[in-house]
Amino acid sequence: MGNFGRNEWAILGGPCTVIKFLADQLITALSPQYQCAYADTSHNDDTVVGMPGKLASGAALEYTDQLNHSQLNYKAGLTPFTQRELFSAMDLVLVNGNHQPAKAQVVIIDSNKKASLQRRLEQLTNVQLFLFADNAEGVFDYIQEAIPNWEQIPVLSLNNDTRQIVEFFQEKLQQAKPVLNGLVLAGGKSTRMGFDKGGVNWYGKEQRYHMADLLKKYCQQVYISCRDEEQQKTISADYASLPDTFIGLGPFGAILSAFRDQPDAAWLVIACDLPLVDADVIEHLVNNRNTATIATAYKSDYKGFPEPLITIYEPKSYPVLLQYLAQGYSCPRKVLINSDVAVLQSPNPDALANVNTPEELEKIKRILHQKIATNHAS
Repeated sequence: MGNFGRNEWAILGGPCTVIKFLADQLITALSPQYQCAYADTSHNDDTVVGMPGKLASGAALEYTDQLNHSQLNYKAGLTPFTQRELFSAMDLVLVNGNHQPAKAQVVIIDSNKKASLQRRLEQLTNVQLFLFADNAEGVFDYIQEAIPNWEQIPVLSLNNDTRQIVEFFQEKLQQAKPVLNGLVLAGGKSTRMGFDKGGVNWYGKEQRYHMADLLKKYCQQVYISCRDEEQQKTISADYASLPDTFIGLGPFGAILSAFRDQPDAAWLVIACDLPLVDADVIEHLVNNRNTATIATAYKSDYKGFPEPLITIYEPKSYPVLLQYLAQGYSCPRKVLINSDVAVLQSPNPDALANVNTPEELEKIKRILHQKIATNHAS
């Protein structure tokens, strides 16, 4: 994380009006695909008439539901932790680097701002792009001395290469796409079934292993979730396992435990009691993954709500899940219902049928036997 989010760039070295205009161009181009944000600081010459609204009367916080946006005014300054929390859902944060730093920088080379940029030399810790203003004659000497690899940093024209500047950010955001891990939920106690559902043999091996094998084609790493180290001992050494570190929360705790282990990865979470899920269902979910949302899920039969137990959770969902837990909620479906989520229709209507009881077990067996007979007949 940087000062605001995972992917943040400070634009500095030019007049603030130029930085704001460039940020506006980038956000206009990128916002259809990505969640974008902008951070700045008021200038001394901005018109400021005291504190807004009820803050002037002593309120610490004021919320206004505007016609086309929501507005929050804080009396106290934001801490770095609160700031990251507020920006956690953003894919891209552009910062006016003339006022605030960010972990990556885009530097405007403007001869009229040579002295002011030099005063911010210590902010140039990770310069990724130079933008030459019309009056630029080259990278300033003090930047050449401070940045050993300055000649390898790409250079574009601030006023003539707008399309290439947009493409630069598109490429960076694509490179920053979180890797996808798989998590097979197999830590339940199977109370209603009477025996471990993850151990049912539907396809020639225990279901938890079948699911893990199914995910391997689409995920960088695949883990079998388990309740504790005792249950972990029962899992084959051929498969990676991940014991819960959030105890007693069921699937919610398993998802949080995965994020605690690897917070920068996305997690394709799937319950082991979905025996009708096949490669087509997984592939459709992965191919339609929307990283701008906190999760990509299938629509369930239950009131059309998102199905939380076959869902891709993006890293930005981790703080959201924790916020719900802090308010006493441990239902992943409730999080998905009340959040920005991409909801898909399953390519197989029966795929989301789960098995919790012996009766459901027999029903699924009949469906599978019919499916096998149909395949053999064809």
